[in-house]
Amino acid sequence: MDRPSIPTVREIMTRSVITLRPEMTALDAAGILLQHAISGAPVLDPEGRLLGLLSEFDCLRAVASAGYEMDAHDAGETVAELMTCECHSVSPDLDLFGLAHEFVRLRVRRFPVLEGDRLLGLVSRRDALRAVVELRRRMTGSRRHYPDYPEGRDPIRNYPRGE
Repeated sequence: MDRPSIPTVREIMTRSVITLRPEMTALDAAGILLQHAISGAPVLDPEGRLLGLLSEFDCLRAVASAGYEMDAHDAGETVAELMTCECHSVSPDLDLFGLAHEFVRLRVRRFPVLEGDRLLGLVSRRDALRAVVELRRRMTGSRRHYPDYPEGRDPIRNYPRGE
């Protein structure tokens, strides 16, 4: 059986990406994250270049710090003030195993996928995990797997009979 090819980020990324603008209020941005059931989104400048990422964590961090000064903080904080500016990105040509390594090494939930300075998509840990499961299914195919027996030995057909 031929081994299936290892998928690349380009094949598993989400192409239709919800993006945010830096001048948006934090409250509006949090509403967008909730509306689309996503845990974070890229922040783009007017030319479409990546400025950073805003996550649920960034929003909650603002709430936690505002708890001590309720009068000083309001919904006027902007995405630019809360976003993580130094975000890591990946190439669309990175393979699944390289991507998994980056997720483990950097402990992030998502990567913007960039080609030059152009945002192509977003790839999440869930996208990677889904691809791993699919790859594993294609690798094992429909053959039965008996972990206690050497490769290629079928315990039903090769069962020793006590004759």
